[in-house]
Amino acid sequence: MAELTDDAAQELHVRIISPDRPGIADSTLAPGRKLLDWPPLVRELTNFLGVDKFRLLAISGGAPYAYATAWAMPERILAVGVVSGAPDIAELSDHSGLLGLYRLMLSAYRKFPRLSRSSFRFVRPLLSLRPSRRSRAVLLKLLQPCDAIALHDDRSFEACFESQRRAWEASADGVLADAEIYAQPWGFSLSEVRVPVRLWHGNSDRSFSAAVARDMAAKIPNCRARFIDNAGHYSTPIRHMRDILVDLLAA
Repeated sequence: MAELTDDAAQELHVRIISPDRPGIADSTLAPGRKLLDWPPLVRELTNFLGVDKFRLLAISGGAPYAYATAWAMPERILAVGVVSGAPDIAELSDHSGLLGLYRLMLSAYRKFPRLSRSSFRFVRPLLSLRPSRRSRAVLLKLLQPCDAIALHDDRSFEACFESQRRAWEASADGVLADAEIYAQPWGFSLSEVRVPVRLWHGNSDRSFSAAVARDMAAKIPNCRARFIDNAGHYSTPIRHMRDILVDLLAA
């Protein structure tokens, strides 16, 4: 989803570096990877680029990786911005705030792990296809109006869904590794994240409810959260990216 930042980043003279996680798109698969394997990769990448201190911006499923990096590298992270962020699912006692599909996948993973893994490989050929105009229309009808309207714009649709398609095109195993990481304990507590966090979330988010996001925010010692009315999972980053970046730069 890094493309969503492009216009605002250019206007604000912000450099965006958006690496793919192992096994996603053209990045090499790392079998058995865990969430806490990510911060050393970020350290190595930023050292190579000569970047000492920097800010993190995470959208949706990038949130756990941003929190992990902030926890592991607080001396180098100036602030973290989280938009429509995924929660620590393993710590949730109530899954009602998750999208129904996520609840189904989580239940299948815990009860039938081998079948769950096989299903990822089974659907890969379909999810690797670039959706036609007719398929897009059907998909948008499944979303709530605030997200569907935001995604009618071709650039926004491509930014949100092309990265997912490329991930499936490269390998089901990379997507599966990500999904398993979301279902597993992170290996640290959000109460241990000491860097400033700016959390943005739509009150109408169906993927991860606003109530779930509020619980996450309450666990982080230095977190300022903003909840936006009539905004969903996709429309929040699409409609508010400039304000999100300005907020993150000021943190």
